[in-house]
Amino acid sequence: MATIDIHNLSGEKVGTLDLLDEIFGAINEDLLWEAVKHYRAALRAGTHATKNRKLVSGSGKKLWKQKGTGRARVGSIRSPLWRHGGTVHGPQPRSYEYRFPRKKLLGALRSALAVKLNDGKLIVVDAFHVAEPKTKLFRQALNALKIEKTVLLVEEANQESRNLELSSRNIAGLELLRAYQLHPYHLLRYDRVIFSRAAIENLQRSLANSVAKRSAAREPENERARARRAASRRDKAVEVAS
Repeated sequence: MATIDIHNLSGEKVGTLDLLDEIFGAINEDLLWEAVKHYRAALRAGTHATKNRKLVSGSGKKLWKQKGTGRARVGSIRSPLWRHGGTVHGPQPRSYEYRFPRKKLLGALRSALAVKLNDGKLIVVDAFHVAEPKTKLFRQALNALKIEKTVLLVEEANQESRNLELSSRNIAGLELLRAYQLHPYHLLRYDRVIFSRAAIENLQRSLANSVAKRSAAREPENERARARRAASRRDKAVEVAS
């Protein structure tokens, strides 16, 4: 079981926190790629559009008579065969969003947390206690925590953090999220991640419960598989004996 130091906003160590191996253990890069791809697909506006022959400007009048001119027959000038005519099978507005299984999302979240821990870019603070809403004071706190690049702040949902929001919103390269809003994409996008102690403890507890439920659901299936293998071995032993 790994441990991580807990600091205050002055950069002083005030304690340690145990991290579960099932949450901050193995890293599944394929799952991370799928989660990021799904998140970015949902962000797409999908407003691309081309004009078909119904929408393009131009008359529907037949350009010349069908026979007698020696030229190829033709109908509307809006035909896709003509320059400035309509587009056939062109892109139309649509949503790129698709369903992503919850179990995969939770697995990707565990992998993203493990990546940040392994890279030494996961920071836990005792609490985001901001006395007054001043950007300068919060910038000093980030400097004390040695934050030099982009940073993601994760606070617990039920914590009052109006001063934190006002103090941090004018800092470039910083985003503040509640724990329930956290996605693997956010963890990978920012260089450093700062959790409040309450946020990391509740998130760890929630992810551990999901792992326990998955293990409990697999246990009956594993028992049946073991029973089938045992029966198969008995049958083979009987065949050999006979």
